[in-house]
Amino acid sequence: MTIIVTGGAGFIGSNFVYLELEEHSDDRIICLDNLTYAGNLSTLKKAMEYPNFRFVKADISDREAVEKLFEEEHPDIVVNFAAESHVDRSIEDPGIFLQTNIIGTQVLMDACRKYGIKRYHQVSTDEVYGDLPLDRPDLFFTEETPIHTSSPYSSSKAGADLLVLAYHRTYGLPVTVTRCSNNYGPYHFPEKLIPLMISRALADEPLPVYGKGENVRDWLYVKDHCKAIDLVMRGGRVGEVYNIGGHNEKSNLEVVKTILKELGKSEDLITFVTDRPGHDMRYAIDPTKIHNELGWLPETKFEDGIKQTIRWYLDNKEWWEEIISGEYRNYFDKMYKEKGRA
Repeated sequence: MTIIVTGGAGFIGSNFVYLELEEHSDDRIICLDNLTYAGNLSTLKKAMEYPNFRFVKADISDREAVEKLFEEEHPDIVVNFAAESHVDRSIEDPGIFLQTNIIGTQVLMDACRKYGIKRYHQVSTDEVYGDLPLDRPDLFFTEETPIHTSSPYSSSKAGADLLVLAYHRTYGLPVTVTRCSNNYGPYHFPEKLIPLMISRALADEPLPVYGKGENVRDWLYVKDHCKAIDLVMRGGRVGEVYNIGGHNEKSNLEVVKTILKELGKSEDLITFVTDRPGHDMRYAIDPTKIHNELGWLPETKFEDGIKQTIRWYLDNKEWWEEIISGEYRNYFDKMYKEKGRA
C-alpha cells in the first residue's frame, strides 16, 4: 500500500513513520510536512535512507499542492498528524490553528474523495473532551463523552473531528478518528513539558511549572500510541472514534520531580509561575473500546518510558540544542519571562 503521513516531521508523526518503515516494509510511506516550527527535517534523517520513503514539503491547506501529490502517488491510506498543537501558541494566535487544523483537514478529505482511498485517519486529542475534576478519579473520557473544549487549539481539533465524521456520513468517506492522551518520547518538541524540563534541568535553569503543578495528565509513550493508530487505520471500524490512553496518570509536579531525580538535579530548580488561561485540570482516557475491538493495550509503564525518554535526550543533544538555540528561545522568553511567568 501507499500511505501518506501528514505532519510526519513532527513528534508523533515521525515516530509513526519509523514504525511503519520498520514493521511494514512492503508499504510505501510518503511524508507530507510544511516544516513549520515543530517540524524538523533532521528528525527524518534515518527515514531518508529507506527506498520506500518519500518526503514532500507542502502545506495541507494548499489544495493545489495536495492534489498534485495525490495525482502522483494515488495513496491507499492517509493519516493526518499535521496540526498546530501547542495550547499556549493557540492562545497567542488562534487563526493559524483554524487554518491548519480545520481547513487543512477539509483539503485532505476533498482530495481523498476525488482520488478515492481505502481509509482516511484523523489523529486527534483527548483535549476535545475538556477536563475532569481532580476529586473524581473514578471519571474517565469515553468515546461518548460530550465535546467540551477549553482552548482555541482543542476547539480547532474538535471542529476537525466533527468535519471528518460529517464527511463519512454525507459522502461515505471511509474514515476513522483516534483521540489520544499526552504523548512523550523521542523527538518531542522542546517547548512541551517533558523535553522542556529535561533541557532546562540539564542547563541548571529554572523549571517553570504552571500554578501549583496539580494538573493531571494521562501519559502515553509515543510508540504505544503509534501502534494503536496502525491497528485502527488497518482494522478499525469505518466511521468510528477510538480513545487511546496510557493509564499513567501523573500530576505535572510529579513528572517534573521524576525528571529531576533521574538527572540527579535539585528540586530547588522548580519555579511556580502564573497559570495559563483556561488550564484543564485533569485528563484521563478509558481505552476499553480499542482494547475490546483490536486487542490494543499500552505496553510501556511511565516509570520505564520516562527513563528511555531522558536517555534519548541525553544521547541526542545536537537534535534539540539546535532547536532551542533559535526561534524557540525567543518564544520561551516571550511566553514566560515577558509575562512574568519565569
